[in-house]
Amino acid sequence: MKRIIVGTAGHIDHGKTSLVRALTGIDADRLKEEKERGITIDIGFADLTVGDTHFGFVDVPGHERFVKNMLAGAHGIDLVMLVVAADESVMPQTREHFDICRLLEVKSGLVVITKIDMVDEEFLELVEAEVSEYVADSFLANAPIVRVSSKTGEGIEALKKTLAQLAAKVALRDENALARLPIDRVFTIKGFGTVVTGTLIAGSIKTGDELELLPSDARRMRVRGLQVHGKSTNEAHAGERTAVNLQGLEIAEVARGQALAPAGRFVATHLLDVRLQLLKSAKKPLRSRSRVRLHHGTAEVLARVILLGQQELPPGGKAFAQLRLETPLLALPQDRFIVRSYSPTITIGGGAIIDALPLKHRLRESPKVIAQLEALAQADEAERLALLVEMAGAQGMTHAALAARSGATDEAIKKATEQFTRTRRLITASTNPPLLVAREPFETLAKQVREMLKTFHKKAPLESGLGREELREKIFAKLSPEIFRAVIAHLTERNEVVAEKDLLRLATHRVALSTEEQAAKDHLAAIYLQAALQPISLEEALQQATPNFGIDQARAQRFAQMLINSGELVRVGDLIFHRQTLETLRATLQSYKASHGSKLDVGIFKDLTGVSRKYAIPLLEYLDRQRVTRRFGDAREIL
Repeated sequence: MKRIIVGTAGHIDHGKTSLVRALTGIDADRLKEEKERGITIDIGFADLTVGDTHFGFVDVPGHERFVKNMLAGAHGIDLVMLVVAADESVMPQTREHFDICRLLEVKSGLVVITKIDMVDEEFLELVEAEVSEYVADSFLANAPIVRVSSKTGEGIEALKKTLAQLAAKVALRDENALARLPIDRVFTIKGFGTVVTGTLIAGSIKTGDELELLPSDARRMRVRGLQVHGKSTNEAHAGERTAVNLQGLEIAEVARGQALAPAGRFVATHLLDVRLQLLKSAKKPLRSRSRVRLHHGTAEVLARVILLGQQELPPGGKAFAQLRLETPLLALPQDRFIVRSYSPTITIGGGAIIDALPLKHRLRESPKVIAQLEALAQADEAERLALLVEMAGAQGMTHAALAARSGATDEAIKKATEQFTRTRRLITASTNPPLLVAREPFETLAKQVREMLKTFHKKAPLESGLGREELREKIFAKLSPEIFRAVIAHLTERNEVVAEKDLLRLATHRVALSTEEQAAKDHLAAIYLQAALQPISLEEALQQATPNFGIDQARAQRFAQMLINSGELVRVGDLIFHRQTLETLRATLQSYKASHGSKLDVGIFKDLTGVSRKYAIPLLEYLDRQRVTRRFGDAREIL
């Protein structure tokens, strides 16, 4: 069954609530004060099934004092009934409500002229002509105009048929999208606890789902029960009026303006990048940094408008802007919003959200930011995802961050990732967690690595390479380890950089030693080879190595580091051994294991090697690390 949300719009006392009652048999006025005063104060709800279409009606107040309540009900509607009383025609709140519908980009609807029993045919013709002229340049330009009397019932059946015809042309909502339910009512039911209601504007919710309340301090809760249009169900779908019974939630913890969404998927925001439109009817230009009332979903928050690239916006004008919110809310790209002046409180404009989690912009960056927002505004979903990753620069974006910022499903992100990594517009820096980075900043980082290694080799030609950690701190200090590893892996795969233990060097780098330098280096290695398991200090070895070759100790020390970097010499704690000595030691232990078994202790090790305890302990700890031996208390096992 197709699910359609219909909203009313129109001036106070033009018969909106009576019309909904005549259509559905349900009185949408639920408050005692509403019934006593005979006016609608808050939004009300009713429903009706016509053929294979289920209509949910949102009845809104017409009084100018309650426009903020009207705005809470106007979000998420598929069709609008612009209600005009035959005895008054177009009035101030008719205009404001209709402006709001246009700013929210409601795409379909009709005009309903009510109270036709109170005027003659000639007057009715004049009213219809006036209304037709009023909506001529809008989405209702060619919309049906239906005449009704809620009192006599005339025209009600024709209205139902017209609604069904319009509903057939309304596009279905995406039920595969991530669920969002802006909350418009909160109440408790004895024995059940807290219930929140709202129009499910996207996705679906099932009993047992874990949802998150936003904004809040990451409060998560499970769905205990669901009702759709007053009937219990196990699943609610996009486009349905939904009541959600939440487990473990107190009524004081939730209010109109918050929203329910899948746990851990979205983030509330204090900043919004938007395309803002000021109504032609606005009394004056909107200056940058003006304080306004922002209406989004069911929320009303105060915000500052920071115009980008200009100081004021004239009536009828459009501009990119950043809204800086005094209270966070849950918003996503392409959501619509309304802006009302702070005082007096009147509707002055609205627009579309382009980026719901932007950085705070500096005014001098306006040209660059405007270009980015223009591209985002025109992009389809896949292109928008790629642009967001590119805007993140060298930091890249995880799939989780991309989902929170874009509202895209995992499937949409996966599809876009495959598309753009195939063309190398985007690069997968990590799969756990999934992390994307744009090609340009990635290649810039790779270039910086090459240039740093080139500079290092020029300054220290005798060094085998630059320390991996030193290079990371100089170039990647503010970036994630995954980006660093991905860039180095990219360079090594292309044979541009060689990674040797903790050192990095250009693949073209070779240490070129003179005959004397090479001889001194070889002699230094031979000293340690001859020392075997009775190592000498580096200082002593350098003193032995330098006199015969005319090499100063500083250069000889670099040779020692080269030997260590290449693995010919091995540090064992504070000691240094030749690689062959340690290989011989391994063979000795394996020979002992073959003839005497795997049990080993310090005493046996000393007898086998002839070393003192001073050397035995660090050697055994080294062998443990190399998984040649394994320690059990005071004993060891040869592996």
